[in-house]
Amino acid sequence: MNIRVKTSNYKLTPESADYLNQRLKALAKFIGKDEDIARCEVEIGRAQGHSEHGNVWRAEINLIHAGITLRAEAVEESVNAAIDEVKDDIIRQLKRERRLHIRLARKGGAWLKRTMRFENEK
Repeated sequence: MNIRVKTSNYKLTPESADYLNQRLKALAKFIGKDEDIARCEVEIGRAQGHSEHGNVWRAEINLIHAGITLRAEAVEESVNAAIDEVKDDIIRQLKRERRLHIRLARKGGAWLKRTMRFENEK
């Protein structure tokens, strides 16, 4: 998977980079065979307009694979919490997308079966 990381108002530390890479490895399981052509764009940084609440961190993932684009964004009080939240959201979207394809394939198969059954009765 081609991973691009962008930071805003934040310098990515090696610890944060390792943590991010570990979390993004979980996405590979859901992408499957398209992992080589998938592109994941990650943006991490301080959230704007939250100065009265202290350090508020923002993480965003744009995942492009198999002709679809998935996007998730999270705002949390720590960098790691924002990364976890955005990873969970992307995984939820990937699972939904997989279920949609399975459901459409099953509906198409059922329609074909009904059609063939109707043709044999004539």
